Amino acid sequence: MIRESNNSHSLRRPPLAVVGIGCRFPGGVTDATSFWELLIQGRSGIIEVPDDRWNRDRFYHPNRAIPGRMITKWGGFLDRLDQFDPQFWGISPREAARMDPQQRWLLEVAWEAIEDAGIAPSQLRGDSVGVFVGIAGNDYAGIQMPNHAGSDVHTNSGCTPSIASNRISFLLDLKGPSVSVDTACSSALVAMSQACHSIWDGQCSAALTGGVNAII
Repeated sequence: MIRESNNSHSLRRPPLAVVGIGCRFPGGVTDATSFWELLIQGRSGIIEVPDDRWNRDRFYHPNRAIPGRMITKWGGFLDRLDQFDPQFWGISPREAARMDPQQRWLLEVAWEAIEDAGIAPSQLRGDSVGVFVGIAGNDYAGIQMPNHAGSDVHTNSGCTPSIASNRISFLLDLKGPSVSVDTACSSALVAMSQACHSIWDGQCSAALTGGVNAII
């Protein structure tokens, strides 16, 4: 979460402060503290494919020319991909099942970033707080869409990238700009840039900004 610094010395581009952080990364990182510990310990979040993901020996082959195989047995994996507390957000289990895990993670880290800033999320209701999310992947839609019988009214909102930012704004009742950005690998950086400019331009007083990418 970023907001305008109180120690402003320039009317054109006052400094901005990062006041709260929430994150999920491979290597068991669930917050800023565990991320810092991973860095200072010099650990890597890249591991061999866990047994509960896919058969790494079946799909591995060192020859990249062979179709249907992958040339590595390693990757960055996040824990508890399938776990989410929908009732905390007032979301029904049926709707939660249709929500892209990226949307679930964003809700969780948005809440954690606000708390990390020392702000009660309820204090932001109705405020001009923006939400800027970098999101490019849409794998969960690809999993759901071929199953026409299993699709329902929640499938589209659960998998549309624009909803990733909108759902945060809606559930937290934030009235600033709500934007999902897709510029491929630079999505999160562009989202951060837009958040900063939105604050400088007076479109919002603070902003939640970040990026998410789940390859599933």
